[in-house]
Amino acid sequence: MVGPFESGKDTVQELTESAANHIGNIATIITGAVRDIARETGDWFTDMIEMREAAQRAKEDETRLNKAPETD
Repeated sequence: MVGPFESGKDTVQELTESAANHIGNIATIITGAVRDIARETGDWFTDMIEMREAAQRAKEDETRLNKAPETD
């Protein structure tokens, strides 16, 4: 027969293991979410940079095409 001290120790041990397991799972979820947010934010900024560069190239092309041809 298990005494009250050992029973209490076993209960605390089970609660501690359960808490550690759940906290680990929560940390994994949070880590994944932070990683996904960082990736999406980086992709978004990349898109913005590419759009800005494309707009700049289009503006340069327009200027070049609208420039009067030089005659010799």
